[in-house]
Amino acid sequence: MSQHTIDGVVVLFGATGGIGSPLSKALAERGASLVVSARSEDKLKELASPLEALAVPADATDFDEVAKVFEKAAEHAESMGKKVVGAANLVGSILLKPAQSTSRDEYDTTMALNVASAFGVVRSGAKAMRQGGSIVLMSSCAAQVGLPNHEAIAAAKGAVIGLTRSAAATLAPKVRVNCIAPGLVDTPMAKAITSSKPAMDASIAMHPMERIGEPADIVPVLSWLLGPESAWVTGQVIGVDGGMASVRGRVKAPAKG
Repeated sequence: MSQHTIDGVVVLFGATGGIGSPLSKALAERGASLVVSARSEDKLKELASPLEALAVPADATDFDEVAKVFEKAAEHAESMGKKVVGAANLVGSILLKPAQSTSRDEYDTTMALNVASAFGVVRSGAKAMRQGGSIVLMSSCAAQVGLPNHEAIAAAKGAVIGLTRSAAATLAPKVRVNCIAPGLVDTPMAKAITSSKPAMDASIAMHPMERIGEPADIVPVLSWLLGPESAWVTGQVIGVDGGMASVRGRVKAPAKG
């Protein structure tokens, strides 16, 4: 993928996470002026300082707080004679439980972190980028292929796909809206899985590429979607999942006794 300069302000929610942090650095290297947001002010400052980014702490599940982040981003852009040209929502969660074992609080939290955060970014991002831009959301391959014990997260990530496609239709041709649907990625969010050998072995077996993902697998695609080189791409759900949602891996022969 060719890498063009990003001349404008890009807003990242969940910027201090396992994908958000390397994405922030990659976008800064492309010339983007960054506004980074997350709940932890200390982590934000640590990320923002070397990147000369504007740090704005916020709860991404709160529409009003998300709107304030975009307001500050617009002010920041105007002060530099630039525009807000991109936004990505990297806030999310992983909940692996069957529906019958999922509490209402767990369900509500899953929907808030994954759906409300995405909706808020689209809602305010569309207003901030009336002259054009790109919004990128995060779904999951769990929304596209039936996986056991994924009911709540599959429902949430399926909603993100529906939001992506509807918003892309509403906001075209000025604002593009796309999402990435990863498989399991080795980030702190996935620690409950990656720290367990049986869970890791099972996860690896689900991916035809015979490994789980790394942030380095996801970041270039996010960067591409936020940049001008993807100017004719909107309403897409891009699987970066080691083939998990669309490819059946080889069936291994049982060991001989």
